[in-house]
Amino acid sequence: MLLRHTVCGTLQGARSLSTRASAILSSLDIPAGAAELPGVYDGQWSGSGDVLESVCPTTGEVLARVRSATPHELHEALGKSKEAYLHLRTVPAPKRGELLREIREALSAKRDVLGALVSLEMGKIKTEGIGEVQEFVDICDYAVGLSRMMNGRVVASERPGHTILEVPNPIGVVGVLTAFNFPVAVYGWNFSLSVAAGNANVWKPSPSTPLCSIAITKIIARVLEKNGLPGAVSTLITGGRDVGEAIVASRDVPLVSFTGSEAVGRVVGKAVQSRFGKSILELGGNNASIIMPDADMSLAVPAVFFGAIGTAGQRCTSTRRLYLHRAIAPKFLDALQKLYATISVGDPLVDDTLLGPLHTRAAVGIYRDAVERLWQSGADILIGGRKYDHAALSQGNFVQPTIAVPKTTDPADKIWSTETFAPILNVGLFDELEQAIEWNNAVPQGLSSSLWTRDIRNVGKWIGPEGSDAGIVNVNVGTSGAEIGAAFGGNKSTGWGRESGGDAWKQYVRWSACTVNFSDAAPLAQGVSFST
Repeated sequence: MLLRHTVCGTLQGARSLSTRASAILSSLDIPAGAAELPGVYDGQWSGSGDVLESVCPTTGEVLARVRSATPHELHEALGKSKEAYLHLRTVPAPKRGELLREIREALSAKRDVLGALVSLEMGKIKTEGIGEVQEFVDICDYAVGLSRMMNGRVVASERPGHTILEVPNPIGVVGVLTAFNFPVAVYGWNFSLSVAAGNANVWKPSPSTPLCSIAITKIIARVLEKNGLPGAVSTLITGGRDVGEAIVASRDVPLVSFTGSEAVGRVVGKAVQSRFGKSILELGGNNASIIMPDADMSLAVPAVFFGAIGTAGQRCTSTRRLYLHRAIAPKFLDALQKLYATISVGDPLVDDTLLGPLHTRAAVGIYRDAVERLWQSGADILIGGRKYDHAALSQGNFVQPTIAVPKTTDPADKIWSTETFAPILNVGLFDELEQAIEWNNAVPQGLSSSLWTRDIRNVGKWIGPEGSDAGIVNVNVGTSGAEIGAAFGGNKSTGWGRESGGDAWKQYVRWSACTVNFSDAAPLAQGVSFST
């Protein structure tokens, strides 16, 4: 019944596809122009549910139609994932590390074309698309080493002839629900640490970026097959809200990692907690850069430029708030506007493009609503504020990067407290660092923050208990563009989750305290006597 959905075969009813798109898809073993593609993988490809359309945000071209999972296919895939976990947990951790090394090599061999697919389907520029795939490669490297270092602890016991061990073991099946803006890297952060820990994984990607998930899954699946491991170690289940809800509700998925909006994250967190599961939440970012009078302008201006415009303002770490010391505000804004005026906008697959499209038509509407709110509030819009009207950009979701100076600096105002996933930068002026820190901390979100200064006293205050309350607290580094070595995540309504490096791996295991008695007596702790 499912033979017509094999990825490797040519499906009936093929569609014409642009040369630009077909070359990328064919290089990744995805049939270009196929009528439909299967969007479920659990060791075999299937999919007979609703059809998802992958639409190129640059041209409006329908790149593919992907069949998502039916409830029955979802149930079967979750069952196979659980079986795969039972197998993988018995594989020694260093052997799992070797598996990740092979996956790393396979991804690296396809890095550039995978990056091109990210640009094609998501819309970020070429260098950012390649950089995103490189993140997956890098976290595989990290996890290879981690596979020999996921250590427990030996704890001294108060009782003679006893010792206490704190032991990590695999947790089971990990559900990974990813967003459109990083359709490759976020799964990589979770998958690599999770496999090193001995878990199977179920990936539910954004419904608007199914091709990236199919391409990555095909690469991983080949390595798993080569090593005689179940394909359901990395299960893929495409679909919409119903698929996500089913994964979140499943008691067979003890850990759910969710990346997305604060509103949906709140629902996910409550649902997982209601069944006493664990969750990793990576939600909204409403990130601020603070520029002190002693800042190195030659570094700070380009960093804010990238932070606000990179990925067309669709990074969770994008710079959305800019707090300038009053003494240097005119000079800084003049330099920043000059950079904005020179930006190259267009096809993200062209090398010199710096600004690609927003991901969807709906995102353009969100951008317009935010700009209209600024106009109505009396904000001074210095540059941008409109959709591009060039004929060459008319089929895509291209909007002008915007710098605005709102009338109010009240952090409770919706202009400041709401994350808008678009290239809009709101500017406020301050006189003292303490005031800027207060504004930085006053919004609900707490992902990334950045202070530009050469005064060590400012640095100490910023990174200390009186400083930024965000999960990422940078000094002379922009809000955007984190490395994989440190744990990534935010506080407050950003969700408190941590992924990637640091101690993030400890979330992917279950911990046991094991007291071992190797003596000839059995004393109770705390000197308790309970004998007749």
